[in-house]
Amino acid sequence: MGLHLKEGDDDLAENHEINVTPFIDVMLVLLIIFMVAAPLATVDIKVDLPASTAKPAPRPEKPVFLSVKADQRLYLGEEPVSVEALGATLDARTHNKKDTTIFFQADKGVDYGDLMGVMDALRAAGYLKVGLVGLETAAKK
Repeated sequence: MGLHLKEGDDDLAENHEINVTPFIDVMLVLLIIFMVAAPLATVDIKVDLPASTAKPAPRPEKPVFLSVKADQRLYLGEEPVSVEALGATLDARTHNKKDTTIFFQADKGVDYGDLMGVMDALRAAGYLKVGLVGLETAAKK
C-alpha cells in the first residue's frame, strides 16, 4: 500500500463556485423576523368615526359645558378660561362638587393632543365625570 503526497505546492486550487448556503441561512432568518414583525407594525382596523345615533341623555338643570374652539381657545359656558385656571374656575362654578358631570365639546379641527391636555387638566382638578358632546344624526336603517 502506498500513499501519494503532493509535495511542494501548498496553494489550494481556486474554487469558482459561490457558496450560497450562508446567504440562504441569512435570508431565511430575515424572512422569519419580517413575518413575525409585520403584523405588529400594521393596524388591522381602519376607524372612520361616525356621528352618534344614541338617544341623548336627559339634560341636567344647570349643565356645565366646557368647549374648545378651532383656534384652541377654551370656554367654560360662555366665559373664556385658560387651562391653568380651569380647576379653580370649575370649583367656583360647581360649588366644589367634584361629581358634577362636565359636558365637553370640541371643534372637529382641534388636535387630539390638545383635547387630551384639557382632559388631563380636568382629571388633575378632580373632575372625573366627563360627557362628550356630539351631533345627533338619524339612525341608519
